[in-house]
Amino acid sequence: MKITQLYTYPIKSLRSVPLTTTNVTSHGFPYDRRFMLIKVHNGSPSSPRYKSHVNGNLENMTITFYPELALFLQSIDTSKATFTVTYNPPDGASKSLEIRLEPEVAPLEEMDVRLHQSPAKAYKMPERVNTWFSECLGYNVMLAYLGPNKRPILGNLSPRVAQNGGAMSKSWLPSIKGSIPSLIAGKTLEEEGISFADVAAYLVITEESLRDVDSRLPDGTRMDVTKFRPNIVLSGAGAPYEEDYWGSITINAHNRKENAHERQENSGFIDIALTQNCGRCVSINVDYSTGKPGTGEANVLKKLMKDRRVDKGNKYSPIFGRYGFMKGAGAGQAIAIGDEVTVSKINKERTTFEWPGMGS
Repeated sequence: MKITQLYTYPIKSLRSVPLTTTNVTSHGFPYDRRFMLIKVHNGSPSSPRYKSHVNGNLENMTITFYPELALFLQSIDTSKATFTVTYNPPDGASKSLEIRLEPEVAPLEEMDVRLHQSPAKAYKMPERVNTWFSECLGYNVMLAYLGPNKRPILGNLSPRVAQNGGAMSKSWLPSIKGSIPSLIAGKTLEEEGISFADVAAYLVITEESLRDVDSRLPDGTRMDVTKFRPNIVLSGAGAPYEEDYWGSITINAHNRKENAHERQENSGFIDIALTQNCGRCVSINVDYSTGKPGTGEANVLKKLMKDRRVDKGNKYSPIFGRYGFMKGAGAGQAIAIGDEVTVSKINKERTTFEWPGMGS
């Protein structure tokens, strides 16, 4: 197999940034979901869209419940250490805002964020940023920046727990710090933390499974791969949804013709533990051109529900893709489109998803 597409998402739930090459870290790609928009309510929300997204009068914003976030495009300029957000409404003029990829946190107000019951300290971005987003959306929001902080991995998503047969899945401890050794490459629990990505550092999907989704749509219609919010897209799997059973993959950068000197310094192999399947929601139905829920044949979720509800821990959601975490000593190494990938572990049975407050 080969890597065919790579994506990162500086602000959670906004549009993707395609990459040709990127480094890998224990917490995901650099700059991936380090920011998240938060709606500021006047008092506590009377009927929050998702209770676990609410902290007082603040509500985490995701494209599942705020499809208008699809109208914000993102691009990265590493030479300036910035990224640009462009608001592109269907019936109005576009406007853009430039934001530093790694803002200085000292002058920023600290805040508590809890996403899917996983807590972290974050920072409220400056008023000029919050005002810009509020004016675009027509209601009060703020942009939260995670900074150097991380969210704990709950349930049985961590490779440490997966390797232990899920034995710790009922006793996740969000307050545990990084003093307890991990079973994976000596990592600590703190080092296994994640960004504002939902539950894992990486999401891996295959072109073969994507083509199966295409086959369910009207003739001439193809599914937009970015609606599945992947980080790594692979081509060359033996069959659609073969990845349901993958336990880990190994990315081989040795065969690249460029950067030979770097290859000699690095091992060239990056292992990604694939711990759980990804249950899907209505976010895959969003019409990216209008920022509204899709209708009619656009209901991809319903089409997948017919035969893809295959995870006992997520029995009401169709499965598409695998959640993953880097394992071993590959941090800082680069991967690129065209890199070869092999399946290094195959599970005998599908895994069963567990995360407090999610799934079934």
